[in-house]
Amino acid sequence: MKTFREFIEELKEKNKAKVVKKPISKHLDLAGLLHALDGTPVYVPKVEGSDFAAAGNVFSTRELICDYLGITKELLIPKLVHSLNNPTKPKLNKDGPLLENVTTDIDLSRLPIAFHAEKDGGPYISSAIVVAHDKELGRNLSFHRMMVIGKERVVLRILHRHLDEFIKRAGGELDVAFVVGAPIHVLLAGAISAKLGQDELEFANTLAPVNTVKLSNGIEVPADCEFAFEGRITKELHDEGPFIDLTETYDIVRKQQVMKITKMYHRNNAIWHVLLPGGLEHKVLMGMPREPTIFNEVNKVCECRQVNLTPGGCSWLHAVVSIKKKNEDDGRKAIDAAFAGHKSLKHVVIVDDDIDVDNPAEIEWAIATRVQANKSLFIKEKQTGSSLDPSADPHTYVTSKMGIDATKPLVAHGKNFEKASWKKINTAEYL
Repeated sequence: MKTFREFIEELKEKNKAKVVKKPISKHLDLAGLLHALDGTPVYVPKVEGSDFAAAGNVFSTRELICDYLGITKELLIPKLVHSLNNPTKPKLNKDGPLLENVTTDIDLSRLPIAFHAEKDGGPYISSAIVVAHDKELGRNLSFHRMMVIGKERVVLRILHRHLDEFIKRAGGELDVAFVVGAPIHVLLAGAISAKLGQDELEFANTLAPVNTVKLSNGIEVPADCEFAFEGRITKELHDEGPFIDLTETYDIVRKQQVMKITKMYHRNNAIWHVLLPGGLEHKVLMGMPREPTIFNEVNKVCECRQVNLTPGGCSWLHAVVSIKKKNEDDGRKAIDAAFAGHKSLKHVVIVDDDIDVDNPAEIEWAIATRVQANKSLFIKEKQTGSSLDPSADPHTYVTSKMGIDATKPLVAHGKNFEKASWKKINTAEYL
C-alpha cells in the first residue's frame, strides 16, 4: 500500500497536484492558497521559516481516496463497512521509516504549521491523530486540533469521548503520541466512532496493511507516517481557539488541556500535512468514516444500499441514505437507524435505490415528487446534537432533528413514481 509521500509523488507525476513554485508564508498565505485550490492536491516544497515541505488537499475528494485505495467509488462504502466489521491486528516492526530521525530539541516554529485565518487563536496543527494507550482498554486513535502556544507546548481540543476517558482513568495526565502525514487508511480510522476499547488501527489494517513501530514511551504508531511526536497531556489549562469548525464557522474559546511535547520523529525529507479547516479534505476525512456506521445501523432494519454525508451539510449534519424498500415503514425505520448510527446527525433524507445519493438534483427530485410533508416528515425535538452546529444550544448542544422519507410507496396510487427511461444513444455517431 502506498504511503502519504508516495501518493503525493504519484499525483505530481499524473499532473493531478499543483506544485508551488516559490516559497510561501505559513501565516495566512499557505491556508489561503489551499482554500483557493480546494479540491485540488497541493505540494509546497518550501514554506518560509520552515525546515520541511508541506502538502494539503491531498484527500479532498472521494475520487482521490479511491485512487489511493485502487477501487471504484461504488466500492468505497462497502470496503469501509467491511473494514469496520472485520478488524485485524497490525504488524509490529522493530524499525521503520518514521524512525530515520529523532530529536528532543523541540521547536514547533520550525515546522510548516499554518496560521490559517485572521481570527484564529494561533498556529494550528490540524491533521494530528493522537495515539493513546490504556492498560485495560488498549489503544485509541482520534483527531484533535492543536493550537501552538510555545516551542514545545500545544493546547488540544478534547471532547468528552475516548481520549478524555483515558485521561481521567490515568488521573488527569497521560503520556501519548501523535502522528502527522498518515496514509489514508489511518486517517479514516482515526475519525471512526468506534466503541470504547476497540482499536481503530485494526480497522485501518483491514482497509490496507499497517506496519507499526514502538516509540520510546512504549506507544505503537504507524511506521510510514511522516512525523510522530511524544508528549504528555498535563492538567494545565489554557484558552483554545478561536478556530474554524467543520461548518466553516468559528468555534468558541474554551479552557483545554496543554500537552508538552518531549520528542519528535520524522522521515528523511518529511512532508507536513496541512488540513484546511472547513475545507473539502476536512469534510471528507471527518464525514466519510461515519457513513459505514450509518450503513450498519440502517442495514439492521432494512436493506441499505448507499450513504452520503453531504458536503452542503458540512459532511457531518446532513445525510442521504438509499434503501431497497420492501415494507411501507422501511423509510421511517431507516430514519431512526441513521440517527442511531451518527449521533451528531441533524437532518436525514431516505431515498429509494434508483436515486443517486451523490447527486443533489436527484435527491431534490425525490423530495419534490415522492414527499407529502404531513406524512413523510418526522421531527425529533430536544435531541442531543453536535457541538459543531452553531444553531444548537451552545451549552447543552440540544437541537431538533428531522427525517424525510422520500421513498415511493410500494403500491402506486394515482400517477406513476418512476422516472421515464430513454434509449441510450452514442452521440458521436450523429454529431
